[in-house]
Amino acid sequence: MNFEQVKNKADNALMPTYAHFSVALEKGKGATLTDVEGKEYIDFTSGIGVNSLGYADEGWINAITEQAKKLAHTSNLYYNPTVAEFAQTLCEKSGFDKAFLCNSGAEANECAFKLARKYSFDKYGEGRNEIISLVNSFHGRTMATITATGQEEFHKYFFPFNDGFKYAKANDFEAFKAAISEKTCAVIMEPIQGEAGVFPIEKDFAKAVAELCREKDIVLIFDEVQTGVARTGKLYAWENLGVKPDVLTSAKGLGGGLPIGACLAMNPFGEVLTSSTHGTTFGGNPIVCAGGLEVLSRIDENMLEEVNKKAEYIKEKLSDVEEIAEIRGMGLMIGLSLKNKTAKEVAAKCLEKGLMILTAHLAVRMLPPLVISYEEIDIGIAILKSVLDE
Repeated sequence: MNFEQVKNKADNALMPTYAHFSVALEKGKGATLTDVEGKEYIDFTSGIGVNSLGYADEGWINAITEQAKKLAHTSNLYYNPTVAEFAQTLCEKSGFDKAFLCNSGAEANECAFKLARKYSFDKYGEGRNEIISLVNSFHGRTMATITATGQEEFHKYFFPFNDGFKYAKANDFEAFKAAISEKTCAVIMEPIQGEAGVFPIEKDFAKAVAELCREKDIVLIFDEVQTGVARTGKLYAWENLGVKPDVLTSAKGLGGGLPIGACLAMNPFGEVLTSSTHGTTFGGNPIVCAGGLEVLSRIDENMLEEVNKKAEYIKEKLSDVEEIAEIRGMGLMIGLSLKNKTAKEVAAKCLEKGLMILTAHLAVRMLPPLVISYEEIDIGIAILKSVLDE
């Protein structure tokens, strides 16, 4: 099919929930994608942080193919060796005690909310169920997670929204402390507010919040859906902050391209959700877990060092661009504030020239595959510079 044929089929069959770019992608290799017309694009998006090993990675393909030959799916009522191996590996590498496996970041956050509220109910009884998130946060598109999302633009159309959520300003500990009450059972925050424009949480703020949560027995949840799985130069970004949460949610790059989510918890929080209190049909699918095992097997000190080197390389290449007002982020999660141009305008022009790049409110956002080559970086940066210099 050519582009128009793909577009017509999609527009006729899909709900109009996405503002599509005028490109139909067909295949990829490394960090380079090819559309149905044969045009190539350097990918600085990795499917919004999902394709951590890039495209057509042989190890990942072999892992999921071999699992598909054996068993594609079974109910979570039965044990499976691949699922068990993945869960154990994830817990060991991340430093958490227990994992609940699901299909997305939103589901992982839903699990975290339920866990926190049940923990509080079991220990203190009814009425202690309030969850505090941060202004400009993003936690998903389910009813609970859009309610937890601290952006007003998401709080319309779908009334009534869930009760029991409050918002505090990021990096303002006094405002945060004022939001805490006897009803508070949990706090959720992203180490870097990605959808808001790639704004990191300050270390001192994170540490002060953690201390207050420990003092008041409030469950501290880190949403690492976008920041996790080596994206920031550590397996999880809490290591950069020096603050370990009680509960951590992960997804996106963890599956290497397949739908996955995980809610990780330290004990005693990992023992809270018992039989029948939570579940999923597809979460922990053996094929997805096989892909996740391959991703985790590739994340070692050498890869983490390379992620940080590539990040510094990109920042250095962009340091002399007059149009860029600020470069933010950690590792290969990079945001650019612009002086005059709009992020949407830049993203559209980059695509025309063969570079896929993201926006996040007013910022240009980069989430390239962790395995992107320096040659692909150079081509992409050259395109980005040409657009910013126009």
